[in-house]
Amino acid sequence: MQPLTGDRFYVRLLCEAGDLAAVRCHFADKYAAGLEGMLPLAREATDGVSDYWSAVLPMPTSRLRYFFELTDTQGKTRFFSEHGFLEQRPARKHHAGHFFYPYDLPIDRFAVPPWIAGRTFYLVFPDRFANGDQMNDPAWKRPWGEAPTVKSFFGGDLPGIRQNLGWLTDLGVGGLYLTPVFAAPSNHKYDPADYERVDPGFGTNEDLAALVRDAHGRDIRVLLDGVFNHSGDRWFAFKDVREKGEASKYRDWFFRIESFPVDFDAVNYETFANRARSHPKLNTANPELREYLVGIGEKWIREADIDGWRLDVANEVDHRFWRAFRDRVKAAKPDAFIVGEAWHDAIRWLDGAQFDSVMHYPWRDAVLDYVRRDITPSRFAGRTAGIRNMYDLSATPGLMHLLGSHDTARVRTELGGSADRARLAAVLLLTATGAPLVYYGDEVGMEGGDDPDSRRCMEWDPKRHDQRILATYRALIRARRERPWLSWGAFEDAVVDDDRQVYAYRRSSTGPLAPADAPRDEMYVAINTGDFPSDVCLPDGDRVDLLTGKHASGGITVGARDAAVLVPST
Repeated sequence: MQPLTGDRFYVRLLCEAGDLAAVRCHFADKYAAGLEGMLPLAREATDGVSDYWSAVLPMPTSRLRYFFELTDTQGKTRFFSEHGFLEQRPARKHHAGHFFYPYDLPIDRFAVPPWIAGRTFYLVFPDRFANGDQMNDPAWKRPWGEAPTVKSFFGGDLPGIRQNLGWLTDLGVGGLYLTPVFAAPSNHKYDPADYERVDPGFGTNEDLAALVRDAHGRDIRVLLDGVFNHSGDRWFAFKDVREKGEASKYRDWFFRIESFPVDFDAVNYETFANRARSHPKLNTANPELREYLVGIGEKWIREADIDGWRLDVANEVDHRFWRAFRDRVKAAKPDAFIVGEAWHDAIRWLDGAQFDSVMHYPWRDAVLDYVRRDITPSRFAGRTAGIRNMYDLSATPGLMHLLGSHDTARVRTELGGSADRARLAAVLLLTATGAPLVYYGDEVGMEGGDDPDSRRCMEWDPKRHDQRILATYRALIRARRERPWLSWGAFEDAVVDDDRQVYAYRRSSTGPLAPADAPRDEMYVAINTGDFPSDVCLPDGDRVDLLTGKHASGGITVGARDAAVLVPST
């Protein structure tokens, strides 16, 4: 049960797939002992294991009691309440075993910043995007485009990003996420030495503020990467512990220092991952450290006007810290966007008091399995139905869907180098719910294996760009700008055909999160992962394919390893 704006509650019931023929919800004000309202639920989706039934209950008060009337496929009816399964309906009185939503307090509602809708984010690894100021290059810089190693530096910097904001504008991007930019000895900067200073190889604090100003002038919001699970070994507090040992006032800022002195070779202290000695793990439960780090979250909003944070290794930091971090960041900028790095189910962090979003790696895994044909269309439809129901409905618009990042192999490489299949993955990304994230260079078909190969220098030579992939990204990112409802709109399967490897779905501007004044609109997406063209039958309607400009009435023929994205032609 989840409260929505406009005196409504969204209710979702899970049951074993195929177990129920009908579901009704009986509901009333918590304190009302009289007649109840009743509303049937619709079977929203199935993942092959569970069916998802849902409805939106109109409720003019802030309190709710409810129970379910279940009819199975044999016609037998039972009731489901806080007391379990019952043969008789619960009594019409205040506390008769109903489920309860005690009170809908608006401050507790999960609410994604409204500017997220319709925006596509773009992920940049600063050392590899563009070199805008050669005066700050390290002496050991490698030639641009050379194969990267773990220790390679190529001279990319903040001025380079600033000078190429036009590329993002032409692409249609509305959000820029930068991996860490603060002073650190590595090329990736996930070993921060100074949280309060931009790395000299990337520029200055003013360069960061200037980049944000210019991005805002182009209606592009900027997120920074916050590394608060661990610091670098050159950070002042850890240096103090190394120098002073047990006498250091910062010793409790770090986890499990087993003995003193700190031993770099034996790594006698807790680190990120397994004995990553340059990444000592932070004890964020320490009040002084917590105050320092949440202050960093606030500092860069106030000094550079950034629009939020992506939080590294977010699921290994304590929940109390993230609640304090959110409070401070939202006080500085109420519509700041907070995204946690979480590779698996992150429901414990999406409670409305910590993150606005997470990087949606479970969705990515399903897409790669489907597009490389490791799973059938029906299996993909089932998996993604379950994924769409992982979290509270209100989290949907902000979930950061992605095909890859600096931590993974490039999507095209994951798909065997196939440009066609990389393009299909892009279609799925840019027509999904949530907030898509494009890893720099994917839009031109760049390849790369696991880190460090996935962190190659941006390819700026148009002759080396895959123009078909680029055109697809541009068309669909523009479509999201024009149809912000794609972030939160309804999703339903239209065609699931394993024999022909065809999958089609309908997106629409309806659904529980639709504003009352939302215009009626829809989009059909047809994907053919097979090796032969296939006809896809769709409801009658005059539509145009955003990828080709061709008109279609009803069905459409989709080529091998191709897609169609159809919207009303008027």
